[in-house]
Amino acid sequence: MKIHLIGVPMDLGAGRRGVDMGPSAIRIAGVAERLRSLGHIVQDEGDIPTKNPELQKIRNDKLKYLPEIVRACNLLAHRVEKIMTAGGFPLVLGGDHSVALGTIAGLGSYCRREEKKLGVLWIDAHGDINTDATTPSGNIHGMPMAASIGMGAIELTSIGGDFRKVDPKNVALVAIRDLDDGERKNIKQSGVNIFTMEEIDKHGMSVIITKVLRRLEEVDVLHVSLDLDAVDPSVAPGVGTPVKGGLNYREAHLIMETLSEHGKISSLEVVEVNPILDNRNQSAEFAVELIQSALGKKII
Repeated sequence: MKIHLIGVPMDLGAGRRGVDMGPSAIRIAGVAERLRSLGHIVQDEGDIPTKNPELQKIRNDKLKYLPEIVRACNLLAHRVEKIMTAGGFPLVLGGDHSVALGTIAGLGSYCRREEKKLGVLWIDAHGDINTDATTPSGNIHGMPMAASIGMGAIELTSIGGDFRKVDPKNVALVAIRDLDDGERKNIKQSGVNIFTMEEIDKHGMSVIITKVLRRLEEVDVLHVSLDLDAVDPSVAPGVGTPVKGGLNYREAHLIMETLSEHGKISSLEVVEVNPILDNRNQSAEFAVELIQSALGKKII
C-alpha cells in the first residue's frame, strides 16, 4: 500500500492550545518507519499551512476562526482527493478534529466523481455533530460530523463543493460518551448510527465492531476518523478534551485489528494528540500503535 502522510497542525477549532503539535509528535513517535516495517511505501507530504490564532480575529463567536479553518480544510480536501485518485492511502495527522471537514470533503468529492459510496467510522468520545445553532462554545472541532452530513453553516457544508459529503446512514459513531443537548437532537434527526460506551460495556467490543461493519458493509470507500480522546485518559492522557470512561488499551486495538482483517479501510485520520498535556509522548506513541494495527500489524 502507498501511504501518504499529511499533517494538519491546526488548533483553531479547539478551545485549548497544543494540538497543533500533534502531527510532529506522531512523526517523532516513528509513524513512517513503523509503517515501512510492515511493508508499506510511505510518502510524507508535509503539512497543510495554517495560521496561529494570535494572528487572527474571531469574527463570529458561534464559528470561531471560520475563514482560516475553511481555507486550510479546502486545501486538505484537494490533497486527499488527489491521493485517492492516484490510488494512494491518505493518512491525515491532526490537529484538532475540525480537520475532518477537509478529509471527508476530499473523500466525498472523489466518491461523487467515481460514483462510489462513502462510509465513515467516527471513533470519538464526542459526537462532533453540533452546528452554529446548537454549539455551546463556538469551537468548530465540535461540528465536522454535522457539516459532513449536510447540517449547519453553509461555509462548512460547502468545503470541497456544495453537496452532502456522506449519507448519515453510512456513518457510525463509536465510543461516544459525552454529548451536548443539541447533539442528541441532531443525532436523532439525522439518523446516523451511534454506539456508545454503555453499549460497549454491555456487549463487548467484538460484538459492537462486528455490528458496525455490518451496518457499513455496502460502502465502497471506508474512512476511519480516530479522535484519541475516544481512549480512556489513563491510556492516552495527552488529548485536547479528555473524558473518563473511554476505550481501554485492548478495546482500541481490537477495533483497529478488526478493521485491518476486514480489509476495507481506504483512509485514516488521527486527531487531537496534545503533547503539552502528554507524558513523554505516551499518547502519540499509542496513536502510532493503533495506526499500525489498522494497517496490518498482527500479534502473530
